[in-house]
Amino acid sequence: MKNSPYDVVRNFEKEIAEYSGSPYAVSVESCSAALFLCCLYKGLQNPRSEVGVPKFTYPSAANSVVNTGHKIKFDDRDWQILGYYELLGLDIIDSAKFLSRNMYSMFRGKMVCLSFHGKKCLRIGRGGMVLCSEPEQVDWLKCARFDGRHECGLMNDKLAMPGWNMYMTPEQAARGLELLQWIPDTNIEKRDEYLDLSKYDFYTR
Repeated sequence: MKNSPYDVVRNFEKEIAEYSGSPYAVSVESCSAALFLCCLYKGLQNPRSEVGVPKFTYPSAANSVVNTGHKIKFDDRDWQILGYYELLGLDIIDSAKFLSRNMYSMFRGKMVCLSFHGKKCLRIGRGGMVLCSEPEQVDWLKCARFDGRHECGLMNDKLAMPGWNMYMTPEQAARGLELLQWIPDTNIEKRDEYLDLSKYDFYTR
């Protein structure tokens, strides 16, 4: 096809990379998927790391840590005034509530996970993105998010790995491109209430 639906997704990734000042941006279907894939990728280099996570945050961060084989250590950080925090020990930033022009200058060398949920800074309704700096991270993430496939027709492809169905749809990407035209330079979402995840022993046992 001369005009591929994949081009819409690539264009959205390019625009987010330019806005954030990141060398690369890889889209996924949610911030939860972004966190899971980043934790999994980091585990390939450092299996079963101890990872520091704020005890008051959305469960997907803790879920991603334990479901990718790492050990979790909860802490008392109050991160919501900034809108982001680091998964300590993995060089991963959960930036679900913070999106800013040239933000990647603060996080160079780290993998930064964004959220485009209906309550977040860029309200697509659903979707996420990983900002990163290494080409090998991009190659791995793009195959991992798309059932181990590349961005081409299945019968013209050669599978690279056993992946997951976490690809951002062209419809989501198109909506993101539209909304990105109007977004301010700095965006921090308001404070939310969260459960105390440290009370759930299945995270730490």
